Amino acid sequence: MRHDDSSPPTPRVAAPLRAAAPRRPVLAAVVLASVCLTAVGCGGDGGPAPGQAGSLPGGSAAAPSGSATSSPPPAASKSPSPTSPPASGSASVKPPKPLPKGPLTGRTVVIDPGHNPRNRDRTSEINRQVDIGTGHKECDTTGTATNSGYAEARFTLDVSRRLRTLLESQGAKVVLTQDDDRPFGPCVDERARIGNEAHADAVVSVHADGSAAGNRGFHVILPAQVRGGGADTASIVAPSRDLGERIAGKFVRITGSAPSNYIGGNTGLDTRKDLGGLNLSTVPKVFVECGNMRDPKDAALLMSADWRQKAALGIAEGISSYLKR
Repeated sequence: MRHDDSSPPTPRVAAPLRAAAPRRPVLAAVVLASVCLTAVGCGGDGGPAPGQAGSLPGGSAAAPSGSATSSPPPAASKSPSPTSPPASGSASVKPPKPLPKGPLTGRTVVIDPGHNPRNRDRTSEINRQVDIGTGHKECDTTGTATNSGYAEARFTLDVSRRLRTLLESQGAKVVLTQDDDRPFGPCVDERARIGNEAHADAVVSVHADGSAAGNRGFHVILPAQVRGGGADTASIVAPSRDLGERIAGKFVRITGSAPSNYIGGNTGLDTRKDLGGLNLSTVPKVFVECGNMRDPKDAALLMSADWRQKAALGIAEGISSYLKR
């Protein structure tokens, strides 16, 4: 609502009346009193009090301060009308939609869509070095893309959103580390921290690889045994492997894609100690490289909405299998 701070013109002061018309002042006072009882903004100084609105939401006239009325002025109300709009500057917050009851009710899953579509516009920020426990690495990277320009960051968001829908339908609480709602990142150390602070039962980082043409297939990256600085993966190595193996098995069955022919010795599993998102995690976490964006055959799959739905379902079933074990 816009408040008009300007005051109405001050009423003119009547000139002294002649003795020949003694009854006119009384008549003028009666008329003025009648106007003040029905007009908006009448006050002792001829205008509304500073900061006081002239009308209520919905267009009804506001009762003037001190005027005779059977209901209290708006300022006296301690709670807004249920139909009144929120006060100026306040945000209308919708309560979260209740999750359906299902086999994953009470479980929390963090999905980490790799990279960010806007990283390419914030190179100075994403090139900043952050501590990953075993050393330092860039905050984040832009990710790869297919030869036709379909960006990994777009792929990871699409699959992650599909994955969220599938897991929520089973009752899980799902947290995304980013949903194209940040100017860049988050940095790899913050991505790990989001999962830790959520006390996630499982965390999956969604990616696609950028290897040479001819290199095909998916692989799941597992955390290595790492201890140094802020990193200590001793408690998550075993459960993360269990999570990763289950995802790999379901991914093969549902997508029809074969395990990587260039990483992991055809097992679909790879163990690394140079990824801050794994090193700094205190909860079970894996990365899924869904395919190679630089290979034409894999790229055709990654750009297919139907195949991306299968990829999300394969990951979801792997997570569900792990959480229900």
